Amino acid sequence: MLCGQLCQINMAASNSRVDELTSYFKTHNKIKEQQSHSAKVHSVGWSCDGRLLASGSFDKCVCIFSLGTDRLKQETTFRGHGGSVDQLCWHSFHPELLSTASGDKTMRIWDTRSQKCTANIATRGENINISWSPDGNTIAVGNKEDLVTFIDARVMKIRAEEQFNFEVNEISWNKDSDTFYLTNGQGCVHILSYPDLELLHVIKAHPGTCICIEFDPTGRYFATGSADALVSLWDADELCCLRTFSRLEWPVRTISFSHDGQLLAAASEDLVIDIGEVETGEKVADIPVEAATFTVAWHPKQYLLAYACDDKDTYDRKRDAGSLKVFGFSSE
Repeated sequence: MLCGQLCQINMAASNSRVDELTSYFKTHNKIKEQQSHSAKVHSVGWSCDGRLLASGSFDKCVCIFSLGTDRLKQETTFRGHGGSVDQLCWHSFHPELLSTASGDKTMRIWDTRSQKCTANIATRGENINISWSPDGNTIAVGNKEDLVTFIDARVMKIRAEEQFNFEVNEISWNKDSDTFYLTNGQGCVHILSYPDLELLHVIKAHPGTCICIEFDPTGRYFATGSADALVSLWDADELCCLRTFSRLEWPVRTISFSHDGQLLAAASEDLVIDIGEVETGEKVADIPVEAATFTVAWHPKQYLLAYACDDKDTYDRKRDAGSLKVFGFSSE
């Protein structure tokens, strides 16, 4: 009897929270757009303090924006990569440090205070993904040939390389930085220990290609997005699937948890970005878009979602718009 009552109380609280969030986004649905690149934007990400937003593009550049109360302002553009900037990530507690992975076979570190590149590490392939460990000590970079390079960020030296014999799509660390996760073309999540890189678990997460992976800020959960158009939510300790989000109809390319771990944004080739409540899976809001979405990233302190789509120029439909957008500003 008591268990049933507790379940009812929890369900009522969750429903109340969903209603609260739904109402919030009805008055916070304004979108700000920045057109700063000459080609499509592949990756966006916020600094750990939320003051800066970075975008990496096929045009080989990285743009840095500052966040005001109701707008973005472009601060600087980093140039130096000889190929597309496919993914970027910030240091988890040094808000001025940004890392980028490029098709030019390098990984770079940029310092927004000095506005310079402070490290340039050559790797053995065209890089497509990057992940900075939460403890700040290691940067993992993956390339098109499914080789992952582990760089000691304290001395900027390559510490290890791991060649995989399957398609590696996206990489991530757990909250304690002692296990390393990667998604693959067989729908699996491989979990390795770090630094010894021993295989600990293989989870068959999806029937289709497992494309993206993201940990929530608390470390309790991680989510995966797949070619089967599903997002699945996993308990990070038990490694069991808790629920799926099934509102999208195309392969899920990108996902992001909000700062409090309560919301999960997911995007694909659908003309909408889906925002769901983590505990129930219920829809809280959606963002209409005009093209496939490459990347989404929640702000680390507010309900602001940065994203970039395959938008085309208004006057020349053959040209990329090179824009990024932020959803969630007050519309009142």
